[in-house]
Amino acid sequence: MGTEISLDIGGISIAWAKNNRGEDHGFLFQPGDRKRFPCAQIDYELEEDDDPDRAEMEMGFTRSLRAVLPRLELLGFTLPAAEAEYARDAAANLEQRKFDREVAGENDVTPLEVMPFKDFLAFLAGVNIIDLDATFVNGGGDEEKRIMGRFTDEVFKSRIPYYDDMYDRQFWSERSYFGSLIGFLHPYALLRLLAENPGNLDVQLEWQYGPLVFNGWVEESQFISGARRTQTYLIATEGSSDTHVLKRAFQLLRPEIADFFRFIDVSQRHPFSGTGSLVKFAEGLAKIDVHNRTVFLLDNDAEGSSAFHKIGNMLLPVNMRAMTLPALNEFIAFQTVGPEGETEADINGRAAAIECYLDLEADGLPPPVVRWTNFKEDVAVYQGALQHKDLYSKAFFDRAGHGGKPYETVKLDAVLGAIIGVCTSMATEMLERDEN
Repeated sequence: MGTEISLDIGGISIAWAKNNRGEDHGFLFQPGDRKRFPCAQIDYELEEDDDPDRAEMEMGFTRSLRAVLPRLELLGFTLPAAEAEYARDAAANLEQRKFDREVAGENDVTPLEVMPFKDFLAFLAGVNIIDLDATFVNGGGDEEKRIMGRFTDEVFKSRIPYYDDMYDRQFWSERSYFGSLIGFLHPYALLRLLAENPGNLDVQLEWQYGPLVFNGWVEESQFISGARRTQTYLIATEGSSDTHVLKRAFQLLRPEIADFFRFIDVSQRHPFSGTGSLVKFAEGLAKIDVHNRTVFLLDNDAEGSSAFHKIGNMLLPVNMRAMTLPALNEFIAFQTVGPEGETEADINGRAAAIECYLDLEADGLPPPVVRWTNFKEDVAVYQGALQHKDLYSKAFFDRAGHGGKPYETVKLDAVLGAIIGVCTSMATEMLERDEN
């Protein structure tokens, strides 16, 4: 008979294979997600708790939908992407319904209408997976009704894409029936839509490979967690300090997706230090058609703004983006010093390097001051630099995430959010291109 393996969300199978690994889902998980959990293929009434075979059978990956969600986004499975896929499926099914009507004539009662995405999303958002009855139904006069559970409205269901193909699907409980109703979507798009219901965010996504390995179909070495190299983003920065700060920030503030981000090796020195070198690096990568997902990250200062415009004038491929560190309200009235003395000024686009996004008010540090330097004619603003920036960097590495005195990371979190937003946009566009 063989052995099946499936990707399950709250007991609903959304992807499966038999006698082989099937599609790779390891990148949805991280190393800490590999663990033992109950296996449906074990009869726990007969098995002993200390049976070594039981331990092997129970191995797999498990992670909450909440923790999977940001990984889905970085893979391009955003809400707009899911809507676009639904639109394609709905349009294709509507054409099929029209063709069937032409062939069958009045004998075909399938409605020539497909549910709009907003109605389908509202339907999914109203279902808590864990509330669905998972009891196996077999036999009885009302078997079909008991399997359908709360999903008995035929008029409503007939508007769901591919509902007319339900006879090709298998279901044995209310939960499995719900899975069959919505199973026409790509598994990851489906997960993204289910996440719109907060009640589903703590439901576990499971990929249990134990039985497949135990029965000898595959080796456990085929099941690897973490983002694949083709799915990661190379963040190219202006200098070594940017790289060190951002690597630490992702590990500290966004550990659930830190494996999606790579940085140029600056252990010895930065090979493309400075805005001019980064611009040339961007130009070179664009010309040789590198397929790596790459983000050129520039400071939120005059030189960064100038470089951003230069890179923006290049014809970058879909897998490359340029951005500056985000403008923040905290920088609008910043203490500065220059030829005209001390004053408060907006340093956005003029003097906000990565150190400005650290905790500048931490105990024992000097008051933050930007000193104006040279005038950048192409962007018509003065360039400035934060004084004592090395002290702020040292405090970050010494204190952030180490307990003890509080360390504020709000501005740094905004930087990560901006980077993630750019990467998500890139992934969505690349996914859309591949679909078309």
